[in-house]
Amino acid sequence: MQANIQCAHTKQVELKKLKPHPSNENKHSERQIKALAKIIAKVGQRSPIVVSNRSGFITKGHGRLEAMKLIGWDNCAVDFQDYKDELEELNDRVADNEIARYAEFDLEKFQLNLKELNLELGELDLEEYGLLDLAAVDVNETTMPDLNSGAKGELEQITFTLHTSQADEVRNAIEKAKELGEFGTTGNENNNGNALARICEWFVNHGIS
Repeated sequence: MQANIQCAHTKQVELKKLKPHPSNENKHSERQIKALAKIIAKVGQRSPIVVSNRSGFITKGHGRLEAMKLIGWDNCAVDFQDYKDELEELNDRVADNEIARYAEFDLEKFQLNLKELNLELGELDLEEYGLLDLAAVDVNETTMPDLNSGAKGELEQITFTLHTSQADEVRNAIEKAKELGEFGTTGNENNNGNALARICEWFVNHGIS
């Protein structure tokens, strides 16, 4: 299949000729690769796979390689780079994978950006945006905070990564917490947030110390 390349690169290389690094520390789940394939199929390859001139192995782009294989591409964009030694190659490979984990996604700002485009979360395929955790929740059945409710600085969104089974337990607990009655003057119009706060308050007051 013809590749849709939309990034600067040294040259195009056949996927079958690329060599994943045998010591690559980053593991990609099947779900992640499928979502990445969906993203690349929609917007094209926007970042090249990086290959070391020193070792001949991929240093960055192992997940992209698997995703493009899944799409069925024959070639992809590759950037060949120099590393002075094995340690520098290791440094770049690990740092590229790990530093991104410290970024925090601002869901409220994302919703505001969508609002400017006259879109809502429920209208999107969230996997195409890399929002796998949010995609696991039916946003059409979930009450999202009203971005105009509450004074500025009084509302805060907190996101968590949960296994599907854990997410089911959280949703069940939130529904049970709602059954206990009204939440009073919390300053928060979002009942899911109120219910979760109620659960946490009970645990703090009655949990094992």
